[in-house]
Amino acid sequence: MPQPKKASESDVTMTEMVLPNDTNTLNNLMGGRLLHWMDICAAISAQKHSNRIVVTASVDNVSFTEPIKLGNIVTMKARVTRSFNSSMEVFLEVWAEDIPAGHRISTNSAFYTFVAVDQNGRPIEVPELVPETDADKELYKSALRRRQLRLVLAGRIKPEEATELKALFDLK
Repeated sequence: MPQPKKASESDVTMTEMVLPNDTNTLNNLMGGRLLHWMDICAAISAQKHSNRIVVTASVDNVSFTEPIKLGNIVTMKARVTRSFNSSMEVFLEVWAEDIPAGHRISTNSAFYTFVAVDQNGRPIEVPELVPETDADKELYKSALRRRQLRLVLAGRIKPEEATELKALFDLK
């Protein structure tokens, strides 16, 4: 079994500049381009944690709360929040910065799930994650509920098997 790793060991920060080829006709960053960058950043984080090839298994809801403009600097930060047998949940945050104006805003966040695979593409065991900060511990704790929700929505487990989710609604 791989040795446990601290959450901070999977930290990744990625920065991109929004260029004309990245934008739509309103000079805003295209959503697909941002999703592409986010997937790369989150994958690097999962790869750092697992020291393996990783594949994207799922992306939770991504809402586009603020437009990212031509010329903005986009900063993405990713960190593994929890690992399971062969999968890892990664939390990713995105900010856009207009450097000349001195303005920085939070634009997106999402949870990604990656599966570590061997050279033949088969799932392989990943190290346990050791949360460090209070925020890490909260994300770690809630990751099991998010995982069960993903599995229910994908039809991989039955709702009654999602014990962590059921506990949220148990009004006894």
